[in-house]
Amino acid sequence: MKKGIFVLVALFFAFVFTNTIQAQCGEKSNAKAIKVANKGGDDDVVDIAISSKDHTTLVAAVQAADLVETLKSEGPFTIFAPVNKAFEKLPEGTVETLLKPENKAQLASILTYHVVAGNLDSKAVVGAIKAGNGKAEVTTVQGGTLTAMIKDGNVVLMDENGGMATVTAVDLKGTNGVIHVIDSVVLPMARK
Repeated sequence: MKKGIFVLVALFFAFVFTNTIQAQCGEKSNAKAIKVANKGGDDDVVDIAISSKDHTTLVAAVQAADLVETLKSEGPFTIFAPVNKAFEKLPEGTVETLLKPENKAQLASILTYHVVAGNLDSKAVVGAIKAGNGKAEVTTVQGGTLTAMIKDGNVVLMDENGGMATVTAVDLKGTNGVIHVIDSVVLPMARK
């Protein structure tokens, strides 16, 4: 019990005392995001998400899709984690429909579209964008692709449908990967 309280207090202070980082991306642009220190130590990516009040919808979705054990495995994983407000941007009733047991496969597909195999910290993401002349494609665990780029000084992700999400916090490091926080849900192309 004491360890749980300590972790919550540590994470609270980590979120309160954030500092802005700038990742150099060439002479003409700087990518910005908030770097959040994770002081949890033994926390994996799921534990980090569970401890965040801004990711309760994501955690509920991961639980409904039976992905907790998978994301607690060795990894490493890079997770682009939408905040609660990102899910609120979806059409009314979408989240409730996806959380139904009969939609588990579709929910798992959407969630694994937010996960990339490997440990891509913010420096690696910006480096890949720079090496790709302004764009970097990554293959998700779901099998689709996300395109990372710099827009208005921020790292953004474009999904296969042209939807955009801005990275708002980076490098929440867990024992089995890293989390980057995004402000919108990215959606894979519907497969037939």
